[in-house]
Amino acid sequence: MTEPGLILFQADDDQDIFAQVTGHGPPLVLLHEWASSHRVWEPIAHRLADRFTVYRWDARGHGSHGSHVVPASVWGSVSVTRMADDLACLLDHFGLEQPAVVGHSMGALTLWAYIARHGCGRLGKLCFIDQSPRLTTDATWPLGIYGDWPASRDQAFITAMQADFAEAVIRLIAFGLNGAARERYKSRHPSLQRLAAYLGMLDARPLIEVWPTLSGADFRPVLPAISVPTLLVYGEESNYYPPATGPYVRDAIAGAQLVIYANADHSPHVNQPDRFAADLAAFAGASG
Repeated sequence: MTEPGLILFQADDDQDIFAQVTGHGPPLVLLHEWASSHRVWEPIAHRLADRFTVYRWDARGHGSHGSHVVPASVWGSVSVTRMADDLACLLDHFGLEQPAVVGHSMGALTLWAYIARHGCGRLGKLCFIDQSPRLTTDATWPLGIYGDWPASRDQAFITAMQADFAEAVIRLIAFGLNGAARERYKSRHPSLQRLAAYLGMLDARPLIEVWPTLSGADFRPVLPAISVPTLLVYGEESNYYPPATGPYVRDAIAGAQLVIYANADHSPHVNQPDRFAADLAAFAGASG
């Protein structure tokens, strides 16, 4: 059953996309991470509803699209380029011009894919949260996942997801660059039980399907093409990306502002919602 309050709109391939719209004021679009939904943004949307009209979707294959009771025909083919086009459809459906758009993790990749395909003409301001423009690593690129994620390791992760999706994702989170996450895994912290229960409720098929389009993408050439004000927020203790990742993205985007959140992991907006909401409101609400 669809969650009450979600709005349905159709993408240009006739697939339904779910979105939540709250608040009032200038438009603010929030794009969630992989294996998540619009709900992850609730603390931020609540803090900004008095200043912005906040649009939060369930990306194709995620959230309301990914329930066990929803057939594959509902979410259709899932890829980062398809989600980029879905974003264009969201802007069309709601008639949004010059919105501020925030992308965390997969949401950042979706936003980069949108810019690659549609440019920046309809976008106002951008915020990217803790993401690398290329997930896989090689001898010339050390700023992907863990700083050590060659194509062979990526394929092994896909195979692990096919065998046990929840455990593979939990291990991806735990055995990276964040020491606290490793300790939680080793001690089997209760939070892992809650995460495993959540992941176990998801339909893993679209999430596994979209993964190679995320890990195989290279959005480094897109960064210099970004021509609108950009805020970058990275976690000092990101689970996935080496400390040099944020500065690399900053230097590649003309005029970008970089903020590093101390004691924050891959989700600094979740770790420090008051600070993030204030930083985002100041950035998105500023003139220019």
